Amino acid sequence: MISIIIPANNEANLIGHCLESLLASQGAKGVEVVVVANGCQDHTATEALKYEEQFSAKGWALHVLDLPEGGKPNALNAGDAIATGNKRIYLDADITVSPDLIAQLDQRLSVDSPTYASGTMRLAQTQTWVSRAYGRIYARVPFMTQGVPGAGLFAVNEAGRKRWTEFPPIISDDTYVRLQFAPNERFAVPATYDWPLVEGFSTLVRVRRRQDAGVTEIRAKYPELLENDDNNALEISGMAKLFVTDPVGFLVYLAVALSVRLGKRTPAAWERGR
Repeated sequence: MISIIIPANNEANLIGHCLESLLASQGAKGVEVVVVANGCQDHTATEALKYEEQFSAKGWALHVLDLPEGGKPNALNAGDAIATGNKRIYLDADITVSPDLIAQLDQRLSVDSPTYASGTMRLAQTQTWVSRAYGRIYARVPFMTQGVPGAGLFAVNEAGRKRWTEFPPIISDDTYVRLQFAPNERFAVPATYDWPLVEGFSTLVRVRRRQDAGVTEIRAKYPELLENDDNNALEISGMAKLFVTDPVGFLVYLAVALSVRLGKRTPAAWERGR
């Protein structure tokens, strides 16, 4: 059985799109979806509950938790605590999945050895030219093209879930889980999911700074996990190719990276950018 755990903080405008994409899934049976609204000041939980009958008609279960306190790690742990599936999919509330993804993840995780899996990530369409330019390069860096990023969606089987206990109070839960597995234990299935980029230069900088802070935190607190890093660094030759083929995109990407490094260092907080 599969349990899909969706932490959601003030996602009333997006949780419906996420759940509707799950309802369109094909080929997966006996799925359990757990939405964990946490610290919300909107009607995320109420919006999620509107889909209860549709999930029941599909033969899937939908559970909605409404926690007064915020924090993604706490929400993930609360979802894990009531989930009953031996396979776990952790899904951000702003993600939409393609119809075949859940079934393909189910099949990929149906092995005894510890396994981590994700879909083939697509960058959702953006509205601002700067985010489009940044996204063109981001989609081509080695981390995206040579590994299994798992940004916004990652899944593990029963043996894989035993690699860690609770989610610790850290910034980057996806990096923490991904690095629990060696590269040969991580798999991407062909089915896609859409992952949104934030809009605008300053927001890209804030989110990139948070992402970098999350990786730095993992290195400091869990150095043993670095043995499982892909080390897919962008080499000089790769940079040159990106610049030649898309100079505008490369310069925007470089400007964001430099702004992160040269900007004021502040404690990283959760940054959605919407």
